[in-house]
Amino acid sequence: MTSFLDFWYAHSPIMSVLIPAFTGFLLILLGNPGSGALKHDWRQPWRRGISLVSIALGLATAIAYLIQANTGKIFVYQLAEWSAPFGIVLVLDRLSALMLLLTYALAAPILWFASKEWDERGRYFHAMFHLLLMGLSGAFLTGDLFNLFVFFEILLMASYVLLLHGQGKARFQLGIHYVTINLLASALFLIGLGMIYGSVGSLNMADVGRLLPTLEHDQHRLAIAGGLLLFVVFGIKAAMLPVGFWLPKTYAVATTPIAAIFTIMTKVGVYAILRVNGTVFNDTLGADFLQTWLLPIGLLTSLYGVIGALASERLRRFVGFMVLSSIGTILVSIAMLNTQAWTAGLYYLIHSTLIAASFYLLCGWITSQRGAMKDHLKVAPKMKQDKVLAVTFFLIALMMAGLPPFSGFLGKVLILQATANMVAQGWIIAIILIVSLLSIIAFTRVGFILFWRATTPEDNPKEEAYAVYQALPNQAPPRNDKTIYLLLAGLIAYVVCAAPILQYVERTASQISNASLYQRAILKMDEHGQAISVQPFDPNYVPETKYNGEMVDPNAHYIPYIISPDTLEGEHISEYKRRQIQGQEQQHTDSNQLKPMEQ
Repeated sequence: MTSFLDFWYAHSPIMSVLIPAFTGFLLILLGNPGSGALKHDWRQPWRRGISLVSIALGLATAIAYLIQANTGKIFVYQLAEWSAPFGIVLVLDRLSALMLLLTYALAAPILWFASKEWDERGRYFHAMFHLLLMGLSGAFLTGDLFNLFVFFEILLMASYVLLLHGQGKARFQLGIHYVTINLLASALFLIGLGMIYGSVGSLNMADVGRLLPTLEHDQHRLAIAGGLLLFVVFGIKAAMLPVGFWLPKTYAVATTPIAAIFTIMTKVGVYAILRVNGTVFNDTLGADFLQTWLLPIGLLTSLYGVIGALASERLRRFVGFMVLSSIGTILVSIAMLNTQAWTAGLYYLIHSTLIAASFYLLCGWITSQRGAMKDHLKVAPKMKQDKVLAVTFFLIALMMAGLPPFSGFLGKVLILQATANMVAQGWIIAIILIVSLLSIIAFTRVGFILFWRATTPEDNPKEEAYAVYQALPNQAPPRNDKTIYLLLAGLIAYVVCAAPILQYVERTASQISNASLYQRAILKMDEHGQAISVQPFDPNYVPETKYNGEMVDPNAHYIPYIISPDTLEGEHISEYKRRQIQGQEQQHTDSNQLKPMEQ
């Protein structure tokens, strides 16, 4: 047992990436005959079984991560045993553990729901679903800006396929728009990374945050420009104004389980804004930037979303605009740039993700019982399960509009409390209250159309409308209602257990705002207590290795700090190199080509 725990603590941050990665590869190797033959394919039960076992294992891993992170320690995993900033690292802290648990807590019931019938409507559904989880997990765990880009691309490529799941002209058209927008964002992402790397000489988040204040004026401006480009990219991912118009229509055409799981994807953009612009670039861009730009953007996004919901003619687009409004509220909390606001924003983020997923699942249930009218907000015959649907809709409306005693209300109250002593306090309170009022009006309008004004179904067997109505299902699609109830029960438990949850997110907000804590945990220090880094890199410096002969390496004494003891004793360190290390350690010589940066 001790050996297992040692292995777990040594390799735990990578497990959450490897589990969905290997599952996705295994499911692809299993093959897929096509959507038309999936129902009778002998491999389909195997796909579902492997997929559900993997998601359960991922959920258990996420819970274990949360327990680990709750100790307050930052766990760092060095890929290939190279220390940051020279190597790639994964970082498990309170925030990444929280986002991982949210991802799997949402993905597990949705995959269980989709495994009944929805997965038969397109090829490689399960494989793409797990590759999406791989990208999400990596994005939340990575401590490196470039690998944030890599994991973004992984989850986006999987989302391209999942968006087209089930086929159809509308999905293809909006899929093209979705791909085009994200390709543009990816190009801007790379340009921003190039500007940061060219000026800072590092892409490790902790190292970039440490080096930014030390840069000369021109390099500093270039790095700021790169950070602003990343802000635009993350804003596109988060669907904030004016780059978030794509969300309502795009999510509206996705199949029910895909639209539900996509609610976590916008939170990746929000997470990246908080992690990168709110912490890494905090000392450089400062509170002035966030409160001057992000605060009004968040307020306008929230207001635009609810106005769009009021004008929506389809239920799925209504949900998309409400998601947009909730994103704006979260961005407002980030822009306030204080621990209390971030605590409230993180609490509200979890609520908004789960309730939006529940609403998209309810859209699927309602659509199945409205026949040709589908999700159009027009008067139609009363649905066969109108009572249970009305109660479920009413409960979701209360939660999403932010009414007591649910978590949406608590989250907004906490955000309002965090506005104390802020110059823009009046604007924030006014717009959040106006948005809440308009949300209630919007939900009332939708409820009146779907339930209150619904007409009496045709009862004359001779009429064609009678046969059409009788052909509609009497029950919810398989597992649809149960999945909604499970998510709503989770949200009720979420507000019941608000005290320990708020305690956790408050400690999370305090942790991520402590840049020096991450620098000490992630970066290696030399004998003088200085972080081992380099800026700028010397292009003429070529380190000696066992493969290119014996050369004098003035930086040999740094090697024990950036690789593990096992690697240091391994066969790849030549005897000549060992003698240099020992000699330089004895002489305590300082390098002229590679200097540890001043903190």
